[in-house]
Amino acid sequence: MTLPPGAPLAADGRSQRPPSASDSSRPAFPDQPGFQGGSEISDPPLLSALTTFRVGGPARRFVIARTEADLIAAVRAADARGEPVLLVGGGSNLLVADDGFPGLVVLVALRGFAAQPDGDGLGAVASAGEPWDDFVVWTLAHGRTGAEALSGIPGTVGAAPVQNIGAYGAEAADVIASVRVFDRQRDEVRTFTAADCGFGYRTSLFKQTPDRYVVLSVGCRFQPGPLSAPIAYSELAHYLGVEAGQQVRATFVRSAVLTIRGTKGMLPDPGDPDTWSAGSFFKNPVLPSAQAVRLPAAAPRWAQSDGTVKVSAAWLIEQAGFSKGYGAGPARLSSRHVLALTNRGTATAADLLALAAAVRDGVRSAYGVTLEPEPVLVGCRLPD
Repeated sequence: MTLPPGAPLAADGRSQRPPSASDSSRPAFPDQPGFQGGSEISDPPLLSALTTFRVGGPARRFVIARTEADLIAAVRAADARGEPVLLVGGGSNLLVADDGFPGLVVLVALRGFAAQPDGDGLGAVASAGEPWDDFVVWTLAHGRTGAEALSGIPGTVGAAPVQNIGAYGAEAADVIASVRVFDRQRDEVRTFTAADCGFGYRTSLFKQTPDRYVVLSVGCRFQPGPLSAPIAYSELAHYLGVEAGQQVRATFVRSAVLTIRGTKGMLPDPGDPDTWSAGSFFKNPVLPSAQAVRLPAAAPRWAQSDGTVKVSAAWLIEQAGFSKGYGAGPARLSSRHVLALTNRGTATAADLLALAAAVRDGVRSAYGVTLEPEPVLVGCRLPD
């Protein structure tokens, strides 16, 4: 069922919604008047209006789903027609082709979050269409900690388990207890425990089988406040003036993370093209130890429990000759962070893909490491 609306949230400390929400030239978002849930929109919007990259052609058909029943019905009907389906939440992890999407686009607008008793009262459940950062604010306001390092990540709750979103030493899998989905193959609603979600570095069962599961809601389990989870990321620990592994007030961590993200252009701002991106475009490569040892000693790296080594993609990119602001056209690297590809105002998907390919090829030529994209590429791919 659709959750009841969440308690009112204070504006203090909340990161902005995707740029489309405040741009009057774009379609109304689900929390604004103008769209009826569950019914098809006769004049589908360009997908550039629904993504933080601000690129993407038209949808063939378009529906806003405000309830679980609307969402399931729309997807079920498309499946019966043999029509492809694209689910869109905050649009912050999508690069959509200039030709658009030749099927049904469903904007997931399910809202609400609430406490969920789990023995000690520290559980919570959120609907898939809730902005992730609003959920983080709610958890902190209700004495629940553990997600504070994930503050400021754009997108929705429903995308969090699919991508296993993460930042600053934390990831969604740290707090997710269960994921409730509509299984398109079995035509039924199911609940997966965290152990069954196949979580890994920026991946999950849901990402590995993209045309099967539709996330309806996410259940999480938190620790009692006010202290944060142990600080696991050295940059964050340094900013907070503590050692890695120490704890501070969770609200301090949130404030620090939002500040750091802001300095890197990682908080969407409608007036700043340097933030018109999908955040980090490339994942940190995870390499066999024999390959990692051949990299320069200065390359930041983190040993993994399975014997592999995670390496900083940002370091590889910069050392391969791609500095902040790299690019001469409308698609350029952010002037604040080399991991972010940005649309300076008139870029197309093809422009961004060409830039991404240039960076990938440069790193591969310099270090023999092939970077993998983090966003979902819809109807397009990196040039060979």
